[in-house]
Amino acid sequence: MSDFPASWQFRSPKARLALWFGWLCLVALFVWCWQVMNERTIWMFVQDAPKQAADIGGRMWPPRWSYLGELMGPLWDTLNMATLGTLLGVILAVPVAFMAARNTSPFPLILRPAALFIIVASRSINSLIWALLLVAILGPGLLAGIIAIGLRSIGFIGKLLYEGIEETDIRQVEAITATGASQAQVLNYAIVPQILPAFWGITVFRWDINIRESAILGLVGAGGLGLKLQNSLNTLAWPQVTLILLVILATVVLSEWVSAKVRKAII
Repeated sequence: MSDFPASWQFRSPKARLALWFGWLCLVALFVWCWQVMNERTIWMFVQDAPKQAADIGGRMWPPRWSYLGELMGPLWDTLNMATLGTLLGVILAVPVAFMAARNTSPFPLILRPAALFIIVASRSINSLIWALLLVAILGPGLLAGIIAIGLRSIGFIGKLLYEGIEETDIRQVEAITATGASQAQVLNYAIVPQILPAFWGITVFRWDINIRESAILGLVGAGGLGLKLQNSLNTLAWPQVTLILLVILATVVLSEWVSAKVRKAII
């Protein structure tokens, strides 16, 4: 036996080798991405970007306040799009969430994978892409925007809600079940009361997010403030663009304040 005790090491030689190999791969990936970016970037335009930004900024100020009256109708359309889209998303997401939760899915082997697929598909596709597809199918207008917001909301609401359902206190479920209650009664008196505060919080939070998203869906023909923004950009009416951006900012700030107040009152 050796007279010297074995020294403690934070990582084994294999772990250190694997760590260095990982760092090497990361550096190689960074170098490759940098080369791809250089090949597809015109650096003369990048060098001129501060000058162009200053020029556009000068054209955008001051805002054209006289244009504010024409934005009230599109602003109302944007709020309606967000609200009705959220309502549609809630109606579709609630049954999907109950089917996705392990403790409430009636047929876990069939319905749960299908519900999880719906949630993942909804979260994977952005609202703008949904709106592009729906404008091509339904034509331009608020209906396409409402459905796009609703389809996008399914994944967000469904995921958070089914996680809340799975985290419900099992003791309350067992207590209601011990009284001889049916499955529907257990759902109504043991699970729903526990998730109701989270449900309202999730819904209000999603409505707040949908106001931001609905403000730009007009860029693809779904109506609202985004349509006015697109028209102003096309005609290079920069003072109008500034006013529209200020209106969108004020709307988002107000919706954030309302959302925070409602969540505080509920939860």
